[in-house]
Amino acid sequence: MAADETRAPAADKVAAVAEIAAEFRDASAMVVTEYRGLSMKQISQLRRSLGSDVTYTVAKNTLVKRAAADAGVEGLDDLLVGPTAIAFVSGEPVDAAKALRDFQRDNRALIVKGGYMEGRALSAAEVTQLADLESREVLLGKLAGAMKGNLAKAAGLFNAPASQIARLAAALQDKRASEGSASTEEAVAAVESADAEATAEA
Repeated sequence: MAADETRAPAADKVAAVAEIAAEFRDASAMVVTEYRGLSMKQISQLRRSLGSDVTYTVAKNTLVKRAAADAGVEGLDDLLVGPTAIAFVSGEPVDAAKALRDFQRDNRALIVKGGYMEGRALSAAEVTQLADLESREVLLGKLAGAMKGNLAKAAGLFNAPASQIARLAAALQDKRASEGSASTEEAVAAVESADAEATAEA
């Protein structure tokens, strides 16, 4: 009987690690938070505010570290201290970052410690910057005039993450500032090149 009781918790831990590792693999981004001081009611409210594209998972740091290693996610160990919950984002990372920021304004006990996106760890400040990005609709509106009828590029942007659109807007603005004028195609190419390099490094 004692042997069975010993095996059961071990099996539960293995299953928990496998489940968290799957969330790491499937997520487009993740945000690490500390929830010390939040009530169960507040945590439930936070889960609702994050929406169906985000899974807010409370787990032991030892299990999260193992799961991250299994999923090939590096750079989070320093964040996994204290009561930890991770927001696994399957949708738009900008929207999730905004929801966490808005909830934090009324619930100071929630602490955003950092995150992970596009193959690298994010600091808490970078998560805040992500939350401050304009929505996809606003960014697309600003870029619409610059597209100059290039429907192929425009169609691609409608499927791009807001973070990529923001980089495109910045690249286009930098090009225009340095050259007086620049083609949208050059700015798009610059962003696509940077994305390709980031993917290769990951």
